[in-house]
Amino acid sequence: MMPYGSSWQEELSLLIEALPPRIAGAAQRLSNERGDLLEIVLDLGREPEARFTDGEEILDAVQVTHQDLEYVTERVGDFGDDNRAGIERTLHRISAIRNRAGTVVGLTCRVGRAVTGTIDIIKDIVVNGQSILLLGPPGIGKTTMLRECARVLSDECSKRVVIVDTSNEIGGDGDIPHAGIGRSRRMQVRTPPEQHAVMIEAVENHMPQVIVIDEIGTGLEAMAARTIAERGVQLVGTAHGSNLDNLLVNPTLNDLLGGIQTVTLSDEEARRRGTQKSVLERKAPPTFDVLIEIQERDRVVVHMPLNETVDEALRGRMKPPQLRLRGEDGQIISRIDTSAPPLAAFEPAPFGAASRGRRGRERRRRGFDVEEYMAQRSREASWEGGVPSAHASARPMQPLAVFPYGVSRTYLEQSVRELQVPVRIQHNVDDADMVLTLKNYYRRKDSPVRSAEATGIPIQVLRSNTVAQIKGALARVYGVEEADQTETALEEALQAVERARQTTSDVELAPQNSYVRRLQHQLVERHDMSARSTGNEPNRRLVVLGAEE
Repeated sequence: MMPYGSSWQEELSLLIEALPPRIAGAAQRLSNERGDLLEIVLDLGREPEARFTDGEEILDAVQVTHQDLEYVTERVGDFGDDNRAGIERTLHRISAIRNRAGTVVGLTCRVGRAVTGTIDIIKDIVVNGQSILLLGPPGIGKTTMLRECARVLSDECSKRVVIVDTSNEIGGDGDIPHAGIGRSRRMQVRTPPEQHAVMIEAVENHMPQVIVIDEIGTGLEAMAARTIAERGVQLVGTAHGSNLDNLLVNPTLNDLLGGIQTVTLSDEEARRRGTQKSVLERKAPPTFDVLIEIQERDRVVVHMPLNETVDEALRGRMKPPQLRLRGEDGQIISRIDTSAPPLAAFEPAPFGAASRGRRGRERRRRGFDVEEYMAQRSREASWEGGVPSAHASARPMQPLAVFPYGVSRTYLEQSVRELQVPVRIQHNVDDADMVLTLKNYYRRKDSPVRSAEATGIPIQVLRSNTVAQIKGALARVYGVEEADQTETALEEALQAVERARQTTSDVELAPQNSYVRRLQHQLVERHDMSARSTGNEPNRRLVVLGAEE
């Protein structure tokens, strides 16, 4: 892969020339030395900084002033409503941060590159006419791949391609688009809220065979994309989110997957399917044929056909995706991703299993009591010398139906595999024993959260959507932890008790999660000593208090 065209260094020099001279010289030198410059950050009152793929470098010891920021803004294009500007006939993007008065107090000067070969890993899908949705975290290269898709489809496949270019990020600034999009035509969008209207205009006025869209993020844009797909036009676009789970739980964008609705089955049909009476189903065919998760620049996960993948996900199962890798020699390796858990482990509970009989009805009425279950696990644990015995963790555990709201299903499945706990992942809050969600979703009191609170279903609130946070929540509920880590932490607590007794001074332990700290507290108390927790998560830790003289 390499930057498109022989004028790449000339384009980069245009961005560097727009910087204040003292910053431009350092940026040019570092770019020549490293060659992987991503962006230059200028914040008022701070040292200018250059960011690379593997770190950052300070460009000058002198802090950025208002004059430095004005120097740059005068040499780039006009800023739009989205606070983005560019440099004509280049792909560079300059984004502004303003104070309350509207004055620019920060600039992010992002280096734009048209790189050939970026879609080799998915080129067969692009050229066969299927509509493709790209997902991935910011900075992973989604827009670069979109640009290359447009060039390949217009130049190599001779198709009529129209790019709906919000913020001029795909085709570059100015009236004449960058050569990196080939013979594709480009329709500029004056302000982001008008993107959906320009998408429809492109189809109605210019007879495209392919439409390329960046950052589908609103319900109107999702509806416009569906309208375009229904007219037989190939779509290549990106959306907000990193993976399929993000779209499934996003009420605004799940229309791209066909939309999700709750359907109530008859008793006979529910028994035939072996599911609950209330199930989730697609409303319509997905807007896109293929969903591609960009995990790394040379590693993607391909879900196709997308309709089958979505249907399996709504049934509580996972259709193994296709993993594609680019080797060091440039060879593309494709294989089915078999790292997904066995399907049967995550199927919904059979019809009637959760609600049949008096005991089942009572559990459904009051929900799953997390505190009671944790207390039960604690009572079951047998202590030998202050440390839980090995057979305590081997007791059979009660299966738990978990509804993840705003939490990655992939991360949850990974956590379940690593902790080896019996969990059934549900797609309906009414079928759940417990809800896992994030702080922002809980504070918004979305419908699933309100429904869980109204029916008494416990809610575990996570600070972030990470495997560590999910494992911590499940460990607290099941009362389990990786044995070696727990035993090491308890052994450390025993040693700290002895040291505190001998020295009469406080002894601080290593940071642990809340479950391990609780076991350490119990252990200290059993030895007639006191302890307190200090610090903030994830560095919260126990301090064993020294014995009084």
